[in-house]
Amino acid sequence: MPVATATDTSTSTVPMLIAGRWPTARGDRSGSVYNPSTGRIIARVPFASAEEVDEAVSAAAAALPWLATAGGTRLALVVLGCGCVAGAAVAAVLMREAPGRHAPVLEHVGTPLRDARMWLLAGGSALYLVAQIAITSFVVLFLHQHRGLSTHAAAGVLAGINVLGIGSRIGAGRWSDEVRSRLGPLRLLGLALTAAMAVTAVLVDAPLAVLVPALVVAGVVGISWNGLSFTAAAETAGAGRSGAALGFQQTVLAAMGAAGPPAFAAFVAATSWRAAFSVAALGPLLGVAALRRVADPTAAARRRGMSAIPPAAR
Repeated sequence: MPVATATDTSTSTVPMLIAGRWPTARGDRSGSVYNPSTGRIIARVPFASAEEVDEAVSAAAAALPWLATAGGTRLALVVLGCGCVAGAAVAAVLMREAPGRHAPVLEHVGTPLRDARMWLLAGGSALYLVAQIAITSFVVLFLHQHRGLSTHAAAGVLAGINVLGIGSRIGAGRWSDEVRSRLGPLRLLGLALTAAMAVTAVLVDAPLAVLVPALVVAGVVGISWNGLSFTAAAETAGAGRSGAALGFQQTVLAAMGAAGPPAFAAFVAATSWRAAFSVAALGPLLGVAALRRVADPTAAARRRGMSAIPPAAR
């Protein structure tokens, strides 16, 4: 990021909010907030450490079962909605393009609907989403209804999946940076997700001490791939039409996100949890088959002696 030409010696630091507290950041790394018209640094935002991220996610996850018990489902959903609004407000106030960044060249911008690669990337990712939905949307219901866990204990398993999922997403992104490939790690994660879902299907009626770790592994792997999928779509489309490509991909994923849960629930009702998890395991496997037909843009760039990955990410 270019250095601003002027700074204010009285620049304030935006604090972090964790579990209703405003703690002092433990690390010394921070990011700058720029005035987009002048390039002046107007504030600094501390970067949370891995421990601070875990604390924030754990506090939020632990609060939801309590909120549902104290005020019902309506209160829990209202709190979630307020959190989304607060996050959007923070993003609107603080997120800006880096000063001096050149706009992408918009020559030869075509619609993603005419690009077979976009269909394969979006469709393959949607098939990965089948397994993700099976775990993240239904693990609480499965453990409570089928295995007799309390709603609080089952929600704790989901909270653990999401906390560990933070690390898996960051780790997957870092891995792809190290190997300078998005689709390679994405395909391997699809195979790992297939295996994890298959193991979960086999262990549906196993002791909880065996089943719960299998569910956590499947859930963590199941939410690790999203960032790679989005980045692969943007890099494949190129800077000039990355927005259109991401919009198309998100639309396909949203359609699967809307249709997947009721379809999975209906399949469970008609068959069994084991059968449903087994079918969900086929989703990422078919997704890998689709993604194998897409050339990795970073690999093509390496063959030309360049890199599609920005220097800051290497």
